[in-house]
Amino acid sequence: MEITFTPFTHAEMVEGIQAVAAAMDAEGWRPSLLVGVGRGGLTPAVYLSHRMGLQLVSIDHSAKIAPFGQELVSVLAQRTRDGDHLLFVEDINDSGKTIGEIRTALAGEGADMSQIRFAVLLNNTRSSQGIDYRFRDIDRAVTKDWFIFPWEAMAPDSVLAAEAMEVPERLA
Repeated sequence: MEITFTPFTHAEMVEGIQAVAAAMDAEGWRPSLLVGVGRGGLTPAVYLSHRMGLQLVSIDHSAKIAPFGQELVSVLAQRTRDGDHLLFVEDINDSGKTIGEIRTALAGEGADMSQIRFAVLLNNTRSSQGIDYRFRDIDRAVTKDWFIFPWEAMAPDSVLAAEAMEVPERLA
């Protein structure tokens, strides 16, 4: 299968961060804390943190390293019960797997899910998970490109191809 690699530029990322912040401003919702989802959501979360003047923590639930995953999920769940609004930031909502796992983990720890929202730069409208804020929608039935975010551009082509093929049906 031939993979079409499409750069998602730094300028697009900055535009996307501005759009996400503007959408929250227009809605009147403001998070108490940003949560960057490792790896892909970390850079956009840092930019959004500076744009909005908010504190940032990072989580990598998928790594299964307790201090970076489950232990932090417990702390974040408690913060929602204490009234904090949390915004989880990811680069792309493609299959929905990562966002779904985070939601399940938070719910399992008793989080107040009404206090949690998700923001992404790219949102696959066919994802299994809905999100609250996005810069751009794609439809995987139409768009088969594998997007390369600025922070991924350092990876060898072989690594990018392997990552793209982890779920080959989204590119077929």
